[in-house]
Amino acid sequence: MKTFATRKRASWVVAFAVVFVVVFIGSFAVGQYPVSPGELLHVFFGTIVGAPHTWPANVPLVLFDIRMPRILAGALIGAGLSVAGAAYQGLFRNPMASPDILGASAGAGFGAALAIFLGLGVAAVSASAFVAGLVAVGVAYAVSTRARGGPVLAMVLAGIMISSLFNAAVSYVKLVADPNNVLPAITFWLMGSLANVGYAQLLWAGVPVVVGGAVLVASRWQLNLLTTGEDEARSMGVNTRVMRLVIVAAATLITSASVAVSGVIGWVGLVIPHFSRMVVGDDHRVMMPVSMLMGASFMMLVDDLARSVTTAEIPLGILTAFVGAPFFLYLIVARGKRREA
Repeated sequence: MKTFATRKRASWVVAFAVVFVVVFIGSFAVGQYPVSPGELLHVFFGTIVGAPHTWPANVPLVLFDIRMPRILAGALIGAGLSVAGAAYQGLFRNPMASPDILGASAGAGFGAALAIFLGLGVAAVSASAFVAGLVAVGVAYAVSTRARGGPVLAMVLAGIMISSLFNAAVSYVKLVADPNNVLPAITFWLMGSLANVGYAQLLWAGVPVVVGGAVLVASRWQLNLLTTGEDEARSMGVNTRVMRLVIVAAATLITSASVAVSGVIGWVGLVIPHFSRMVVGDDHRVMMPVSMLMGASFMMLVDDLARSVTTAEIPLGILTAFVGAPFFLYLIVARGKRREA
């Protein structure tokens, strides 16, 4: 029976990996400039094998210089936010936990808003958002270590308070910003977008997300033990304090880097782990890789919609909310019906 369950979960991983590949390749054909599947394959294979260029000169520019970095960024950020959300939900033993629970998104939002207000460039905006996100979580964690009571609850409460402070700071920056130029730029950034992502921004986000994701994936079995309770985890040889710090640091690294490049994108790190858990169960050894594949595919699909539905690109935060909020309401209603039954 155990072997059958293991094979079934492995088949889910393979299935979502196939979905990821299909969505990744198909995303190159989506956009305001149409590229047919045949032309897409022709350009890709022709470029790889060095065949004569018989396609229009602007097609490689669209595919490799414009769409490639934002598709890679979408996959990277979707996978990163999903695995960070799965780690936080396991660490806090709370299905409502998300990557911004400790204030990383609020801090990054303030850092970006401040940089835009000061008229800094794109690279400086990303750097400011990244650093401010790390600072916000660092302050929340430092406050939680000095609070009485359970460390997990103290961390969550500190994160809520820090988020509130940074959100207030963002509101003040928007209040004093120039309403004609600066304020629209801040507002659009906070709604999330991959429109301005290039290879430099991709590299900026890629290293922290990959490092943080690798740490979280390597900590899967410790997370399984932490979900049973801290006393049980300690009895199995897990240093719960060190493991909490490692998971928080890795998830914060992912969240801050993602928000620094794409802006604030909600619901991905909250909903995708839930859906993954519904499919493969609570075992983080399987659930976290599935969450990463699902999150990457979901973010690429949302970005495809953002740049193809209308001529004016729709911010990603709006689309993820339209998809995520109804699905989460469905989960609440479905869980309530199961309890009544």
